[in-house]
Amino acid sequence: MTTPAVSHYLALALSILIGIGGQLLLKGGALQKSVVFMFSPMSLMGLGAYFLAAMFYLYCLRAIPVSTAFPTVSISYVAVALLSHYLWKEPFGLQQVFALVLIIGGVMLLHYRG
Repeated sequence: MTTPAVSHYLALALSILIGIGGQLLLKGGALQKSVVFMFSPMSLMGLGAYFLAAMFYLYCLRAIPVSTAFPTVSISYVAVALLSHYLWKEPFGLQQVFALVLIIGGVMLLHYRG
């Protein structure tokens, strides 16, 4: 495996950001009143975003070990949880805060090079 370049970490970051957008689009599509909400433009855009995120993720895996890259993607859970609370008033209490702090701490520990 090659040494990761900035472009590999940028690809990982883009994968995470696009994946967050895809998840929010899927939620928006799921909230559509239509019976065929699975085929709403929002749902299809969400699936397309996931595909694009996967392409960036594949590129980052050329140099970043999957044992580092995959757990780093969990940062998206934090962002989606926060955004879904603000966008759709989904529950967000002390339990969620504690869980998200643990995720952030885990990712920080994973990348700590001290």
